[in-house]
Amino acid sequence: MELNQTRQAMLKQLPGIDRILELSKNDPDLSLLSKSIVTRGARRVVDRLRAAILHGDETVSSIALTDEAIIESVRSAVSADMSPNLKHVVNATGIVIHTNLGRSLLAPEAVAHMAVIASGYSNLEFNLDTGKRGLRYDCIEELICEITGAQAAMVVNNNAGAVLLCLETMASGRQVIVSRGELVEIGGSFRIPDVMTKSGAILKEVGTTNRTHMKDYESAIDQDTGLLLKVHTSNYTIQGFTAEVPLRDLVQLGHSRHIPVMEDLGSGMFMDFSRYGLPREPTVQESVATGADIVTFSGDKLLGGPQAGIIAGKKEIIREIGKNPLTRALRIDKLTLAALESTLRLHRDPERALREIPTLRMLTLPMDTLKGKAETLAQLLEQIDDPRLQIQRLDRPSRVGGGSLPLVELPSKCLGITIEHISAGFIAEFMRRYSSPVIGRIEENVFVMDLRTVQDNEFPIVKTAFSTLLAKGISC
Repeated sequence: MELNQTRQAMLKQLPGIDRILELSKNDPDLSLLSKSIVTRGARRVVDRLRAAILHGDETVSSIALTDEAIIESVRSAVSADMSPNLKHVVNATGIVIHTNLGRSLLAPEAVAHMAVIASGYSNLEFNLDTGKRGLRYDCIEELICEITGAQAAMVVNNNAGAVLLCLETMASGRQVIVSRGELVEIGGSFRIPDVMTKSGAILKEVGTTNRTHMKDYESAIDQDTGLLLKVHTSNYTIQGFTAEVPLRDLVQLGHSRHIPVMEDLGSGMFMDFSRYGLPREPTVQESVATGADIVTFSGDKLLGGPQAGIIAGKKEIIREIGKNPLTRALRIDKLTLAALESTLRLHRDPERALREIPTLRMLTLPMDTLKGKAETLAQLLEQIDDPRLQIQRLDRPSRVGGGSLPLVELPSKCLGITIEHISAGFIAEFMRRYSSPVIGRIEENVFVMDLRTVQDNEFPIVKTAFSTLLAKGISC
């Protein structure tokens, strides 16, 4: 009964929105803002306090309900509302191409080129030689063809869009033959059969989940066949009793029957990473060299560029795809083009690409470099000089991520953080909610940070975050 009376008294002490708006007029920060913004912040504060009181939250006291405390809370709420929702985070998960954290980081050269194009007019669709209208793909088509060996190329907003556009152009209303073992599902529950249905093409499955032979394709071809499709299973593997038809053989079959052949590489890569200890994967150049009519792949995975779907292949087919009205709906903007162009230029020199494209650099970091990074951050955290903070040097694997090389574990160096009387779950939540979020992982009640994906210039952010947590004196 006494608790209920206390709650009632505290609820009555809560100020009304009009009262808060009146108080805000005398606040040097809030008085400069529009009434709607302050009102929104005030309602959030009052609703939060009311819910806390009703639930018997002992952290809410009469002090928290004073005019000064209320205005301070509103100021914090408004500041949060005024901050961008999309913000920089420190990726300490060890997943290099982290889909939830924005996938590939752009090279400094790409970022600089984007800034130049964003801050002024550009020749996006203007031919400087003729003085007439041009095509927005002109700035990147020659580069893609030079690197891949393709006759022609174009780009859309992502690889799912590229596949959709190609299928709709080449096989709408006709059959597309594909192995059952290649009917992949990518992130966000998007599936190749669903994309095919949307394109108007008719799926014709051949073979079994684990084994598909040339005779399966040969017997499936008829007068309604519009395309032979091979999908590289970049986000999973089938092991054991398996068989598949190589792209080269499929191309020979398609050309002998006058049926175009398309390969969706998914991630796509321009260089052979096997010399850096990674598994052998087909490169875009190799797929193009087989004579495939169309090859599609992503720009923001193993290429290390912006989100884009790249289509490379035979000139007459690419031109036909470019005429499809869907091309306009799927086209990429000038900033993506700027970033992609710069990324492609770096790929012309593989050694430079490895040095300057962050995704490629992180994937190939030597163990000595990772060890040095871990030691530098550990020493920086030890400067906090709080006995509750314990730092372990750990050997843990990183992942490629982004649906690429799913079975690969990259040996890495990590730091395991424990704080006396504070759980790993609370540490992870605090770091996630920090003004500059630090995203790690939890292993055996230890907060783990993988140095492969933490950038050197982010070390001070990590130190400040832990200093802030320790200064709060929290126990949980």
